[in-house]
Amino acid sequence: MKASSAHSLTDEELVFKIVETNNSQLFAILYDRFSKVVYNKCYGFSKNKEEAEDLTHDIFIRLFVKLKTFKGNSKFSTWLYSFTYNFCVNYVQRNDHKKKERVTVVTDQIKGDDDFDDIEDAQLFELKADNLAKAFAIIDAKEKMILLMKYQDDMSIKEISEALEIGESAVKMRLKRAKVKVVSVYEEL
Repeated sequence: MKASSAHSLTDEELVFKIVETNNSQLFAILYDRFSKVVYNKCYGFSKNKEEAEDLTHDIFIRLFVKLKTFKGNSKFSTWLYSFTYNFCVNYVQRNDHKKKERVTVVTDQIKGDDDFDDIEDAQLFELKADNLAKAFAIIDAKEKMILLMKYQDDMSIKEISEALEIGESAVKMRLKRAKVKVVSVYEEL
């Protein structure tokens, strides 16, 4: 297949053609379509241009190898979103021990969940940006991920559920717990 005719393929058709032919020119088209989106997600985790570029490069290398695991049960962009987030979360967790050596916060003995039942989105938005950034740096990568998906990327509960391959009620519970954690960490700063 010529690269020029490949540009008209849907994302899913392109992926299946890449898996079938192992054609690096077709993969380059996929890279061109999604590299900026992947970079922006990586930058959201690293806040460092060079590190985000390295993560993007690593993701696409791993993606070329793992592309055959895409089954087409969802849109490719949703699958790639999940792939990228999982890669970044794993990256952050690998480096998390360094962060924990620098910042120690007791979060296991915070108020019970009942005290935070009424945390509304508005409360998150009222937090001062500088301390909110510090709180985000402290919370667990998975909690950060789900909050970014909801509030930065404006994904619906259903979209998050599909991307993470968990139920919608699990998404709601994780969002609630993550909001509780951010607010409690923020209040400790």
